[in-house]
Amino acid sequence: MSVGRAALTVGALTALSRVAGFGRDLLIAAALGAGPVADAFFVSLKLANFLRRLFAEGAFAAAFVPLYVRLRAQGGPAAAARFAGEALSGLTLILLLVVALGELAMPWLVRVMATGFAPGSQQYALAVELGRITFPYLLLISLAALLASALQAEQRFAAAAFAPTILNLVLIAALLVTGARDDAAACVLAWGVLAAGFAQLAWLAVAAGRAGVAPRLRPPGPSPELHRLVRLIGPGLLGIGVVQLNLMVASWFATHLPAGTVSYLFYADRLVQLPLGIVGVALGTALLPALSRAVGERAGECQAINRALEAGLVLGLPAAVGLLLLAQPIVTVLFQRGAFDAADAVATAQVLAALALGLPAQVLAKVLAPGFFAREDTATPVRVAVAALLVNLVAAALLAPILGHVGIALALSLASWTNLLGLAALLGRDGRLRPDALLRRRSLVVIGAVLVMAVVALSALHVVEQPDAMSLALVIALAGVTFAALAWRAGAIDLVYWRRASRA
Repeated sequence: MSVGRAALTVGALTALSRVAGFGRDLLIAAALGAGPVADAFFVSLKLANFLRRLFAEGAFAAAFVPLYVRLRAQGGPAAAARFAGEALSGLTLILLLVVALGELAMPWLVRVMATGFAPGSQQYALAVELGRITFPYLLLISLAALLASALQAEQRFAAAAFAPTILNLVLIAALLVTGARDDAAACVLAWGVLAAGFAQLAWLAVAAGRAGVAPRLRPPGPSPELHRLVRLIGPGLLGIGVVQLNLMVASWFATHLPAGTVSYLFYADRLVQLPLGIVGVALGTALLPALSRAVGERAGECQAINRALEAGLVLGLPAAVGLLLLAQPIVTVLFQRGAFDAADAVATAQVLAALALGLPAQVLAKVLAPGFFAREDTATPVRVAVAALLVNLVAAALLAPILGHVGIALALSLASWTNLLGLAALLGRDGRLRPDALLRRRSLVVIGAVLVMAVVALSALHVVEQPDAMSLALVIALAGVTFAALAWRAGAIDLVYWRRASRA
């Protein structure tokens, strides 16, 4: 499957997941609002997600896919399957130990994740209780991520891209069926997360079995491939861990601000994750196997990265500007109901606008990172991630006391740009990032089209004044059509190329 077709597949199914996620978040906002209970639930969820990304979807996938691809090319499907089985056994043993220790140490883990929660308070006790319910999700979703990586290496993307939708559907069903509110709703959601983990693992196990790539548990013997995987995962764990620490830094500072700040960051981040997931994650996921096969072919690597950067700009930049300019009406229309009041909407919109400033950097970084992973280089991005973390820490420490929740979001955006510029500089130094004339010309066209789109969006918003769901949708559609028409007319959107790529 080509990069274009793979990216379209992942992007379309990720879009479905994000739409379901919006439905989930609307129900969560109505049930929990943005107060102490919501903050406690989001802290418990972030803990499981932090470790999930650390053990599975980040470092593990980045190290596993290139090795799997190489073994399959050199030794055939049997060698790749044996390696996958050894990896499955090793990951299972490690995660069982981590989950057991995590359950015992949950009070201390919550203290680390939410330093502003007072020990002995109801909020702290609730966060510990919810954390113990959701923590085994780490084991389930990490094993699911291994199956997704095997499918990804075989260029089968659909099942893994749909898996997050299962989580959203399970949580939606849990809230609709129970009709719970406040503390009860938080507990229902926590148990729903655990149930969704079982469902996602089962879904991917069936998909891997049908594709003939389901690994079998086998003793993780001293094979050179497994040793190589461990060596690659080591720096990768550090790198992904540093990136995830940026989110923990935000939580640390947020828990020291008024109640609801953690929730503002969560709801705003969910909106930012829509274009990031559809564009950045989709392109990065599709690029990794393609670049793994193109290692050593410098022209092929540069060509793939340049075209992916074009797609990232065409889809990511207008999304970022749109979220920045329309933050208030978007948050108001989507979330302001039930326990989520007007003050919560204003604060969340402010965070959203600040996070939108860093969205282009996040999208493009997702495109550049596979340039390192494809060469089994998981160490180099660590240096960049550490620099970004330091920038985040310093910026948050300086801005949070002055700007509150907005300062935390601005620090995250600044860290995102630091990460992107560092990755670009290192790839450029090695000659693997060489923007061609087509990329440079199309980038200028995209920027010009975005500026016109911004004028149109602000003008339409001024006419509407207080938009409801329908009028906001019309404003967004008008702005989007304006950008697409200008970009296509000026040659920044090559429909023929992407149509051909999607069919290849």
